[in-house]
Amino acid sequence: MSLIAGLFLLVAGQSELPDASKSSQCSVPKGWDAIVDRDPRFVVFGEQHGTQQAPAFIADLACALSSKGQRTLVAVELSAADDRKLQDAWKLPANQFAGSLLEIGWRGRKDGVASRAMFDMLVRLHDLKERGLPVRIVAFNAPRDEEQSRRFADLPGQGPHEAGQAENIAQAANGLEYDRVLVLAGNFHARKGSVTWRGVQFDPMARRLTQYGTTITLNMRFAEGTSWNCVLKPSANQGGKPVTDQSLDCGNHPTRGSADLGPVPFIALASASDADQSGDYDGYFWVGPIRGSPPAAAE
Repeated sequence: MSLIAGLFLLVAGQSELPDASKSSQCSVPKGWDAIVDRDPRFVVFGEQHGTQQAPAFIADLACALSSKGQRTLVAVELSAADDRKLQDAWKLPANQFAGSLLEIGWRGRKDGVASRAMFDMLVRLHDLKERGLPVRIVAFNAPRDEEQSRRFADLPGQGPHEAGQAENIAQAANGLEYDRVLVLAGNFHARKGSVTWRGVQFDPMARRLTQYGTTITLNMRFAEGTSWNCVLKPSANQGGKPVTDQSLDCGNHPTRGSADLGPVPFIALASASDADQSGDYDGYFWVGPIRGSPPAAAE
């Protein structure tokens, strides 16, 4: 996944509330019982940004859990600096939430994190909350503030960012008595193993998160399709220069997947004999063929 943040684009259209009837159509995916057996504090889902399927998977799972009375926190990779505004919006009635949400860091972003699918997921979760189900959300992307930046400033590479993400999730999880904490993040952040980037080694968010409680990480697997992302244009010759908007092609791009395991989403934990087990993830969540989701914001 790209480590570049803060990309912007104006796109036409207006975000709307999803069909409210969809909020109650949910069930836990096959394989979830294996997660429950391990009883983790945190379950981290490492996604391919910019698809319709990953946010829908999390929304369905949160719906199913909260429908059973399980107090569920969903942590999303939006700016923690905006979390107070997000919590204020969360208190609004259904007919005001989407409009308020749109003004909290969505307008102008062109990357796959701020996708329409992510936006619709949050609206759906809010609808569940309005129906009286025990579900809450938190924005965890670091830094939260200057004080957090200073505390982690001595960590190598991207370590300060990853450490801040983990701390923000853990602090939100400690705010209330949650039965499940679901974290949706780019699969780079969801790794349990240390990462070496440009010769510098640092710990991703999920590795840091294990310091705060038992953590299970699941990598997203999917069949071939498309995803919305930003890639360097073939004509762009960076030569060590900073990446600019003009050098990026942001849109729905063909995306290779794994061997097709069928259209029905499920979860699978890796066994000790799994040849693909690298130590970065405890297993995977399968979402089927993927379709790209463009940015939610409009001007």
